[in-house]
Amino acid sequence: MLNFDEQRYLRIQTGALALENRLDQVIGSCLARGAENIFFLGTGGAAILMQPAVQLLQRQSRFPAFIESTAELLVTGSRNLTAKSIVVMPSLSGTTKESVALLEKIKTLGATVITLVGHEQTPLGKGGDHVFVNFAEDDTSCESFYLQSLIIALSVMKHRGEIANYDQLIGELTQLPGLLLDVKRSFEDQANGLAMRLANSNYHIITGAGNVWPAAFYYGMCILEEMQWIRARPVHASDFFHGTLELVEKNVSLFLLKGEDACRPLADRVESFAQNYTDQVSVIDTAAFDLPGVSAELRGLVSPILLAAVLERISAHLEVIRNHPLTTRRYYKRVAY
Repeated sequence: MLNFDEQRYLRIQTGALALENRLDQVIGSCLARGAENIFFLGTGGAAILMQPAVQLLQRQSRFPAFIESTAELLVTGSRNLTAKSIVVMPSLSGTTKESVALLEKIKTLGATVITLVGHEQTPLGKGGDHVFVNFAEDDTSCESFYLQSLIIALSVMKHRGEIANYDQLIGELTQLPGLLLDVKRSFEDQANGLAMRLANSNYHIITGAGNVWPAAFYYGMCILEEMQWIRARPVHASDFFHGTLELVEKNVSLFLLKGEDACRPLADRVESFAQNYTDQVSVIDTAAFDLPGVSAELRGLVSPILLAAVLERISAHLEVIRNHPLTTRRYYKRVAY
């Protein structure tokens, strides 16, 4: 595969799964002590990657789960955020400005803080009540954060008696790093073709629904906009027909991400419409990926992880085609803002 270290990838995703036992113990302890809700408080891309876990809890658990903008929460606060809250704070660098500032505020409330970081010797790496470290970099962090947050959500449901097959799902998850690597290999030729399509236009609509909508949002904002300076319009598939459809015409590029949860029909509806009006519809469907030994239930839960794996392959080709390294920035962490 182009510019890719397979063993490094396996180490990072296996490392995320290796945190499961301690994550489960911490969640169980918090609930036993009377925790009343859970907040997922990341910043930017890290916050987006928490959304599938929050969605899972909000739809399949009675335990209150919240996701908030750290920048807004610093200004507004929340009456639901108390000493009986569990707070999950992801940050790859461990130094994200808004998250560090919010951490100091949360500590005064007495909430239990779980930090998920790539580097321990950082403010978030040293500041959480329970710190979970799994080294990763931009090209591998999505899967790592998706996995860790999924484990947290499943653990909450396990300890509340809301799922009976936690051990089965975790057992299946342990196979995932190797399976993800196989999916990446099989996608390489397609990744190059999709990268060419992205490179050939400076504007793309990118959409999805359910637990893969965050993957569409993340890719449009954090990769195409931030790392490639390509104009993107991320829009949820359920909102597509309330404005964005009017932008679809011949030669307009639309990227559609399709997962395997209950919201898949929303993506099907966009596909049925758009293919009548533009010949630039690109579909990435997780149902096309072979995952031997993985149940239909888990496939539905890991669809965003699968998409993260293949979208990284597109990015690897895109930066070469455009001669624009993913690390190039004009403003991000380079100027005052």
